[in-house]
Amino acid sequence: MIIDWLQEALHSFNLDTPNWYGWRTHDDNGNKIPNNKRMCWEHTIVIKDGAVKPTKQELENKIQELITEYNSNQYQRDRAKDYPSLAEQLDLQYWDKINNTNKWEEAINAVKQKYPK
Repeated sequence: MIIDWLQEALHSFNLDTPNWYGWRTHDDNGNKIPNNKRMCWEHTIVIKDGAVKPTKQELENKIQELITEYNSNQYQRDRAKDYPSLAEQLDLQYWDKINNTNKWEEAINAVKQKYPK
């Protein structure tokens, strides 16, 4: 999965004004800015009244904060892939109750131990 950290960070500013930013299409000399070069702080423009463009440093700090948070939650993404489906978990819980076993708990704990916090 590719994450667009720039847009994730921009979305975290001006929360009371959704879709507050856009991208310049032309530079100060009227030259078209290629699509692959538009999406950067320098070409970010405010398109809604009341919104304020963050400074480059504020944006870079937010990007780093988001990346750090994402990396620190890797165990959650790993666990999500290994947990039994909800249908399987409900089935395990049903049969645990019928058979007085704890297979559901064992299945969940196995994943948690495989991917500790």
